[in-house]
Amino acid sequence: MGPSTILKSVNVIQSASELITGGRKVCVAIGVFDGVHLGHQQVIRRAMADAQQQDGLAVVITFDRHPNAVVAPDRVPPSIQSLSQKLRTLDALGVDATWLIRFDEKFSQRTGEEFVRMLAGDFGKLYGVCVGSDFTFGRKRSGNVALLNQLGQELGFVVHGLSAVALDGDVVSSTRIREAIRTGNLYAASQMLGRCYSLAAAVVQGDQLGRKLGFPTANLDVKGMMLPPNGVYAVRAQVGERWFRAVLNIGMRPTVSSAVPELRVEVHLLGFEEEIYGQEMEITFVERLRDEQKFPSLDALKEQISEDVRSAERLFGR
Repeated sequence: MGPSTILKSVNVIQSASELITGGRKVCVAIGVFDGVHLGHQQVIRRAMADAQQQDGLAVVITFDRHPNAVVAPDRVPPSIQSLSQKLRTLDALGVDATWLIRFDEKFSQRTGEEFVRMLAGDFGKLYGVCVGSDFTFGRKRSGNVALLNQLGQELGFVVHGLSAVALDGDVVSSTRIREAIRTGNLYAASQMLGRCYSLAAAVVQGDQLGRKLGFPTANLDVKGMMLPPNGVYAVRAQVGERWFRAVLNIGMRPTVSSAVPELRVEVHLLGFEEEIYGQEMEITFVERLRDEQKFPSLDALKEQISEDVRSAERLFGR
């Protein structure tokens, strides 16, 4: 899903000047918000509450990629959500707009103070800024809650630095959610997200092996995404407004001879054979069916896939 499609699907702006305020006050929540988990939602809802109280507008400010992709490329964490997923989730919370900032080399050179002064100038009536209490921003992490409070007194806006949300005695964080996904504890991930965990990615051209075996698959471009453990899963797949029952495989396809083994995420939609290349598919996991296995032949693999489909159909039938 390209940027133009994303911007059309939700209320996203690319500069503060695109926000039509009508003279109303603006309350912002700032963050990377990967996963838009319970802690993120607390920050965003504080901005929404301020906006409602002031008859203003609630605006989320986030970035088109993780800042580390520019400032520390060797330390980019795998994403919990695709960009379009994140924007849809923010929109579903009921914010008035999301300002999606292109985080590039030029933007990364701005100090925290320069960024805040830009916000205050661009929005006109900036009433409030909401962030997590440990949030840092700007060149060399020069911005934090203390700086926001200092500039808030000078420029006339209030600041909320909200403490982390705890669940089962531990802080909810994107790092903790990634670990839950990596180990296959999708229930725990869903609890921390405040909604059912799902994986979304664009459908790309594959090598057509599934079609040759009689089980055409949609191959997902999951580069940079956090993935559950390798294996076969019964899932529900959404493409546009349509939902499908499906079987998903995450793995290296050990039965298939390949010079360079490559992780693949392939989805077989039950009773569906249309071409959907380029569209985004969102996967909700229902149940793990089995581990990834190496079979003695492609015929044996085909037989197992047939059994996987039957297992999924029985599961959905219940």
